[in-house]
Amino acid sequence: MASVAAWLPFARAAAIGWVPIANNPLPAPPIPKDKRRPDDEKLLINVSGRRFETWRNTLEKYPDSLLGSNEREFFYDEETKEYFFDRDPDIFRHILNYYRTGRLHYPKHECLTSYDEELAFFGIIPDVIGDCCYEDYRDRKRENAERLLDDKLSENNEADKYVYRNIRQRMWRAFENPHTSTAALVFYYVTGFFIAVSVMGNVVETVPCGRLPGKKDSQSCGERYKIVFFCGDTACVMIFTAEYLLRLFAAPNRCKFMGSVMSIIDVVAILPYYIGLVIRDNDDVSGAFVTLRVFRVFRIFKFSRHSQGLRILGYTLKSCASELGFLVFSLAMAIIIFATVMFYAEKNVDGTTFTSIPAAFWYTIVTMTTLG
Repeated sequence: MASVAAWLPFARAAAIGWVPIANNPLPAPPIPKDKRRPDDEKLLINVSGRRFETWRNTLEKYPDSLLGSNEREFFYDEETKEYFFDRDPDIFRHILNYYRTGRLHYPKHECLTSYDEELAFFGIIPDVIGDCCYEDYRDRKRENAERLLDDKLSENNEADKYVYRNIRQRMWRAFENPHTSTAALVFYYVTGFFIAVSVMGNVVETVPCGRLPGKKDSQSCGERYKIVFFCGDTACVMIFTAEYLLRLFAAPNRCKFMGSVMSIIDVVAILPYYIGLVIRDNDDVSGAFVTLRVFRVFRIFKFSRHSQGLRILGYTLKSCASELGFLVFSLAMAIIIFATVMFYAEKNVDGTTFTSIPAAFWYTIVTMTTLG
């Protein structure tokens, strides 16, 4: 009706000779409702609550599809006078557009599997996808097929992973997942107990335990009960050594295992003990070896194997390494700038403690990290 109204001014003007009549004929007048042919019937399609309207002859252009054939009558609701489909209305919009324009488009934001299922339900083959979308559809199809193949292979690998054929695989599984067996769980808690004992012993041996007779200096518990702490440290080191050797034996890739962070921590935690056994009676070297005992504190990092929270913290720090590096770099720049300003500001002051720029670093670091 609107198209006819648009032509009326030109028709009237032509009738009185103002403008010539257009070469194209006027659109056909609207057909009364009672004289329309059956194939011009307007159909109402309800897809999961969203209603679409179209003409019957629009759908019947593709009689091999569900909507274009008589099969759609199975979905007709006599009460509401509409066709109801419990399908995805967002994808159906593209399917109905195919009936209207003859071009099937692929929405990139939709799931490929759901899209194929909707096409199969309505009897439309994917080969009719337009050239503008076919490349994207084919790429997504290939990626989906590769992903499904990878998932299938990974599932097979996971299934094969739990079929352990030798002692090494069973041991490695027990170490990595101690909750799989009772023996692995017992070993897990035993090693955790000795880690705690080792860390506590390393702390308690420095506590003063009274004075020696005739001397003013107090004696530490490590010196007073030297044999007790040595026996306890020996027991802990034996457990740690056995754990490391067993892990090394069971590791699928021993070179990769020896180069891992946790393996290095294990070696550093037990190495001072064995070095102490070798140079115990050498007075010239034993003094320098005392500083190596500080590496025993690395045993506390062995708790990361027994704590999922610590492992998550480690992964978080690893993923944020670049951001943390930028933070340290910014802090270093600020320290150098303010330390330089303080040195030159106090350079001519008598008795100043800022004798050089590095000497002013400490004051700058403490000020920035405590007072902001």
